Amino acid sequence: MNSTALELALKKQRLQIASEGLRFDFGRYAAGLAPAFTGADYAVEGARWVRRHPQFVVAATVALVVARPKRAWRWARRAFVGWQAWRKLRDFMEHRLPPGRQPWPPEAH
Repeated sequence: MNSTALELALKKQRLQIASEGLRFDFGRYAAGLAPAFTGADYAVEGARWVRRHPQFVVAATVALVVARPKRAWRWARRAFVGWQAWRKLRDFMEHRLPPGRQPWPPEAH
């Protein structure tokens, strides 16, 4: 093995060791974010469940309208505003992120 190949092999090995250390540090520092990621996972699973079972959402909505119509209108306005904000955020993200990095639509699991 010539000296250039040996130097490259040693450099590669040093980079791999450094990379392993960085991955370990990142995992240790990111452990504090685990509860936030867990909460986000629950929210995503909840949204998927709602998509698979829309009849329960309709039943709850009808029950709310029958029981408390004034409160139902208030929540409907809030939901509409939230939906509009979500659409604007999604459109903003789709146009601002470079191609291939767009988070929408989410991959089905």
